[in-house]
Amino acid sequence: MSAVQRHAVVAGAGIGGLAAALALHRHGWRVTVCERAAGPTAVGAGIVLAPNALRALDTIGFDITRAAGRAVPAAMGVRRPDGRWLSRADTAALAARFGGPPLALHRSALADALAAALPATAIRYGVAVTSVDDATGSPVVRTDAGDLDGADLVIAADGIHSPLRRRYFPDHPGLHHSGETAWRTVLPAAASPAGTVTAETWGRGERFGVVPLADGRIYLYATAVVPPGHRPADVRAELLRRYGTWHDPIPDLLERIDPAAVLQHDLYDLAAPLPRFHHGRLAWLGDAAHAMTPNLGQGGCQAVEDAAVLGHLLAGAGREDVPAALTAYSAARCARTDAIRIRARRAGRVAALTHPLAVAVRDLAVRATPARVTNRAMAGLFDGFALPDGMDTVPRGVGARW
Repeated sequence: MSAVQRHAVVAGAGIGGLAAALALHRHGWRVTVCERAAGPTAVGAGIVLAPNALRALDTIGFDITRAAGRAVPAAMGVRRPDGRWLSRADTAALAARFGGPPLALHRSALADALAAALPATAIRYGVAVTSVDDATGSPVVRTDAGDLDGADLVIAADGIHSPLRRRYFPDHPGLHHSGETAWRTVLPAAASPAGTVTAETWGRGERFGVVPLADGRIYLYATAVVPPGHRPADVRAELLRRYGTWHDPIPDLLERIDPAAVLQHDLYDLAAPLPRFHHGRLAWLGDAAHAMTPNLGQGGCQAVEDAAVLGHLLAGAGREDVPAALTAYSAARCARTDAIRIRARRAGRVAALTHPLAVAVRDLAVRATPARVTNRAMAGLFDGFALPDGMDTVPRGVGARW
């Protein structure tokens, strides 16, 4: 490897971009993260880090529990609007089977912890990457604050609407609307009723999720089958109309929301897989590479996996080795992420059924599904992460919990 320090430019300071920057930093790279937002924000939603994502963070040498704690629910599952459980999983059993329980926390807590592990000058807020020229040779990163020359690697973590994806894959069909919109918000701990459990409730073309976070707050989300662009004038009234008669504590939680803090986004995924996740010295990661609907809770988890694999493959790469390392990254990540994208789309279609007979059959099928079948499906997600070519570049002491 060259004695000259390698330099990576990351477009986007989301979870995937920050995790990739940290993975490279831990392996001796100099990293510059360009983020179009003016600064970090506390506005946002929750994220559930499944065992596969926690394992990937471990390989980077990052323990989020030091920042977020280790509070986990006793159980989680799927309910009907009347409160009856369709399926329920014991968290202790999940931990025993998969090496650790899921961890739910606010996205800003995770982003802040990742950012704090980077050098103070690594992140440039208020700087948007507009294009990358000469990605196969000596990349020039164009930003609205000037050009960045001399990058050995550029990572496009620029989100679901990735301009860099559109530029380098102009024939790709782009995004596919799922038919649903989603509302998300986080309630303060003081507004959280005691005994709230983690659950997603399925109705007819509507869902409502309740997820207690590690810091005592509660993450709420709801989805509904509506045309893209549907935006109610009164968010609380809309949510109460749809979910206000559902089981406790949903009505009480809806009364406590701050409408100004409710995010709404139509749900999209990629209409088709990208043919590869790299072009020369440019790599795509997270939603920019494999945007998926949130139905399996794996969007952010897969971005973290991307980051861990990318850092692993580039750990000992000199400048001349970067294109080959990115080819290996595409080979390691394309099939797994696309399989999960397809599974998430199919799961969303089942959960969003609207015909009463179809909903009744769905609910009966979920209740009748044997635990071994459910465990096998979870194993494909939670046990599916692995670093290619062994674990020899994992930082010393990392991975002991797994």
